[in-house]
Amino acid sequence: MSERFTLALPSKGRIMDAAGAAFRERGLVIEKDGDERGYTGSVVGVPEIEVTFASASEIANQLRRGTVHMAITGEDLVREAMPDADERVDFIAPLGFGHARVVVAVPDCWLDVRRSADLEDVAEAFRRRHGRRMRVATKFTNLTRRFFAGHGITSYRIVESLGATEGTPAAGVAELIVDITSSGATLRANGLRILDDGEILESEANLITSRAADWSPSMNAIRNDIIARFDP
Repeated sequence: MSERFTLALPSKGRIMDAAGAAFRERGLVIEKDGDERGYTGSVVGVPEIEVTFASASEIANQLRRGTVHMAITGEDLVREAMPDADERVDFIAPLGFGHARVVVAVPDCWLDVRRSADLEDVAEAFRRRHGRRMRVATKFTNLTRRFFAGHGITSYRIVESLGATEGTPAAGVAELIVDITSSGATLRANGLRILDDGEILESEANLITSRAADWSPSMNAIRNDIIARFDP
């Protein structure tokens, strides 16, 4: 079987449509195989490229493993999946959609907690009063640990969030959260406030290549052609 260049794109929603439009605007038209809900596709007129559709988070893991050559997904998901992302992948081009910030947010009633430095004091007081560590609800466990370690915050435990993270403090599941936000409106509606220095990462969709993939001369040629099309 001849070599195939594997391109991974998000499988649903506006980010899938935007990713397809980004390639179409650069002369590469992507079509799904069979049903529109399918998970494979192709680039019209370029049989050397196979397209796979997956969740944005799974794409980050595919890049880490090197099972795809190139992909579009959010920088936040890549850096969550790979602490050493800059050594494992190449961020080729930010694409101007899928914008989100990963932030630390606390209850608005915590009037004396404005910055990350305040959290360790609060965490210690919380532990003395309640006999347990302060809980942080998040889907971004690795980004949270790295950010908290960098700010000297140690007295906490992570509660992995499987649903609407912003609702966990009101539900009594956690004391604060790390989550993505665009405008901050949903956080405010849930009585939460972003710390003044609580932005962990400003993210958007990126065109990314995996250093772990099999880069033969023919695969590199396809890579270089696509990158040239995205070069501003």
